Amino acid sequence: MRRGLDPETGESAPPDPLAEESASLAGISGASVLGRIALGPRAGGRVRRLGQDPSSGVTVARGPRQAQLDGFDLHANVWVPGRDRARLERLCRYLLRPPLAQERLRRRADGRILVELRKTWRDGTTHLLLEPLELLEKLAALTPRPEAHLLLYHGVLAPHAAWRQRVVGFARPPEDGAGADAPSGQPTTVGRPRYQAWAVLMQRAFGLDVLACPRCGGRLRLLATIADPTVVEQILTHLGLAPAPRPPGPAPPAASAVIAHP
Repeated sequence: MRRGLDPETGESAPPDPLAEESASLAGISGASVLGRIALGPRAGGRVRRLGQDPSSGVTVARGPRQAQLDGFDLHANVWVPGRDRARLERLCRYLLRPPLAQERLRRRADGRILVELRKTWRDGTTHLLLEPLELLEKLAALTPRPEAHLLLYHGVLAPHAAWRQRVVGFARPPEDGAGADAPSGQPTTVGRPRYQAWAVLMQRAFGLDVLACPRCGGRLRLLATIADPTVVEQILTHLGLAPAPRPPGPAPPAASAVIAHP
């Protein structure tokens, strides 16, 4: 209300950019937040739930700093100490998890899609039952729009915050007096690089040590990057990994010429 964004202000409220760009997508996103259907014959109805206990009533907020209102479920009781990198990584992994697991999707004999929930909801719901069109509608609501920022930073982490340089640093503190001449509060360029190697990221994300030799268990290291097809073929042939040459195909048919006289 202080910023003039109250819906009750009517025409003075700023327009919804998503509604101006695509009214259909805005309706799909709004229905998804409210747990309703936007398209098809069941438009406006609630998503079908299986396993729900009719006597459980409406789910209410539990715990401190948690609220549920109009389809939104806000949890603001999770915090991580500033130097606890392990807990920060676990929190980031939770926030970046995929929204839908394919192994929990099952198509029933009647053609409808059954979505199994990872955990039973407090009201007893274990599955969601969707028509094929309803499933596509929910997937459309989960798909990010082109050229839309998925990460937004506020406060001192905002791009133009005056104190951003004091809290954001991509290198370790200088050692043995290195970087002593750098201005106070500025990140140094000595120490760990800003980006991690692809092999480290593969191991952290998928648990695969791609630099472990499958034969002896030793460590692999990069020797060179070869892009010349001739040299690549020679190396693969020497190692016995070159593919067998393809047998020659049939000769193309002889072209026939038609000569016309005036």
